[in-house]
Amino acid sequence: MQITDQDLRLIEKYNRPGPRYTSYPPANHFRECVDYAPLMGGVEQGDAPLSLYFHLPFCETLCWFCGCHTITTLDRDKATDYLDLLEKELEIFALHLGPERKAVQLHFGGGTPNFFGPEQIDRLGAMINRHFTFTEDAEKSVELDPRRLRPEHVEAFARMGLTRASFGLQDSNPDVQKAIHRVQPQSMNIEAMATLRANGFDSINLDLIYGLPLQTPESFSVTLNEVLQLKPDRFAIFNYAHVPWMRPAQKLLERAGLPDARTKLELLKLCIERLTAAGYVYIGMDHFALPGDELAQAQREQTLQRNFQGYSTRAGVEICGFGISSISQGAGGFRQNVKDLEAYRAWLAQGKLPVEKGYELTADDQLRADVISRLMCDLSMDYSTMSEKWAIDFEAYFAEALAQLKEPAEDGLLIWTDRGFAVTERGRLFIRNLAMCFDAYLEPAETGRYSKTV
Repeated sequence: MQITDQDLRLIEKYNRPGPRYTSYPPANHFRECVDYAPLMGGVEQGDAPLSLYFHLPFCETLCWFCGCHTITTLDRDKATDYLDLLEKELEIFALHLGPERKAVQLHFGGGTPNFFGPEQIDRLGAMINRHFTFTEDAEKSVELDPRRLRPEHVEAFARMGLTRASFGLQDSNPDVQKAIHRVQPQSMNIEAMATLRANGFDSINLDLIYGLPLQTPESFSVTLNEVLQLKPDRFAIFNYAHVPWMRPAQKLLERAGLPDARTKLELLKLCIERLTAAGYVYIGMDHFALPGDELAQAQREQTLQRNFQGYSTRAGVEICGFGISSISQGAGGFRQNVKDLEAYRAWLAQGKLPVEKGYELTADDQLRADVISRLMCDLSMDYSTMSEKWAIDFEAYFAEALAQLKEPAEDGLLIWTDRGFAVTERGRLFIRNLAMCFDAYLEPAETGRYSKTV
């Protein structure tokens, strides 16, 4: 697809560091936590349904693009030791939890959850079921690595009641795969899809990343041809976040050369064109789903949610994270566990939850979080609805933010409506920039903490 002069001008103008807004405030605003008790109110007194996240950090090898908190090892005994620690964390957490609370979501991320063997997965499932009760329609999912996946892994997760899975494909080009240190032939993806479908997984997501070394529109078109043959239910198309000051291994990608902003925009536009032409609905910032998928339905009904796990269909949940680096999110704030394994062990040995950082939301935080979430999910803003919901005069309260949106409107990124404003197709490419106008914490000196928006 040809990029116009206007597109190039907009890239130059708006391509600057900014948050992805999986939380507000973003995680870099969390503070050292001396006493986590004030952050446990939603767990101890709340009645919201629970969304459980378990961070399983181990990987056999490191993918050089990865921004996740992982531990690279081949020692499977570390998984057994980690389960011992998770069991202690669950026991301590259960002391704070009312007996009537039920879980509506369960997600395993990492790392590589299928680093754990089938017996270890069964043990993890038994631990969870000892402490939590799930609703009949609970959504249970896992992130998998096809390079290490065996049928026994899938069968074990299926025994736990999982029916949703996601796995990273990133790019099918062999040269790109070598450059990012993740060689994954298409045959592995085909086998993984077949195994998951055969074991009752009825919702499968594939991750792609644009902005990786050696990617071109021509090569990525081939990748899209191959991934569409797999017929997943969803796609997550991520803009590669180059943050080598946080993830030093990413410096290795610079040897092969990273695409410039113009090429990245061409890659994104190619994804949008090809996937929508294949029948997928463009969801929010970086997701695509088949029309009958829950995500597409939630977007149509304006009930889509955004949190640390990306876009979600479940509103009003208390997210409870377990394991190192995991983040919990409730109506009143955030908690983040320690990232170091030995520190995690030491906290648990003292009978304490391993909460290292936290943040208590102010009323203004809660309001702005909702505005940013609705903007990124609905791609529009209804002033009267938000005014009524929050008992404010939206235009007066956000006068400064709306003033900042005038220039993006002149650039064709949004249009004013009789109810507020709506994001245009071009504006979707810069949705992070639009959300930044409502961020009360974003300062120029802090923008170096984030990846660029394009």
